[in-house]
Amino acid sequence: MDDAAGRRLGLVAFALFLITIPLSNWMIGNIGTVCVAHGPCLIPVAPGIMAPSGVLTAGLALVLRDIVQRCLGARWGLLAVALGAAISALVAPASLVLASAAAFTTSEFADFAIYTPLQRRGLTRAVLASSGAGIVIDSLVFLWLAFGSLALFPGQVIGKLWSIGIALPLIQLTRRLVPSPA
Repeated sequence: MDDAAGRRLGLVAFALFLITIPLSNWMIGNIGTVCVAHGPCLIPVAPGIMAPSGVLTAGLALVLRDIVQRCLGARWGLLAVALGAAISALVAPASLVLASAAAFTTSEFADFAIYTPLQRRGLTRAVLASSGAGIVIDSLVFLWLAFGSLALFPGQVIGKLWSIGIALPLIQLTRRLVPSPA
């Protein structure tokens, strides 16, 4: 293992994690095949299932936070959550500030709580289990607070699962560079 390479990967994941938050908020209002008046822009995530476009980067954020913790340690992981919550509150559209910050904070702390004890038993298993819980919590909290409805819940979960699946090669790289937690 190259400690410097693991640290660089952790710092890159930290920066990308912080970028995913404003990107998710921006995408919800600007990117989609359909943009609902006074609502989110939607993308198809499965046949006949739509989701707010920010799901793609919201799911990725869960994986990136796990990588930050793996490479840099739990304190960095918690710092990422705290900074992420602040950024979320600052950059979310006014109508989504509470929903975005609450969903982000609860899902990332749930991810942290599940990932931390599991990571020593296997990185991929820990990321999948913690991200799975984070996906459900993030989707429930965000949709209910933002729109007062869980109608888009299946799409939220599916969209975030896509982003986690796409991130699996990054998880494998992390496991090779950082075989044990920082």
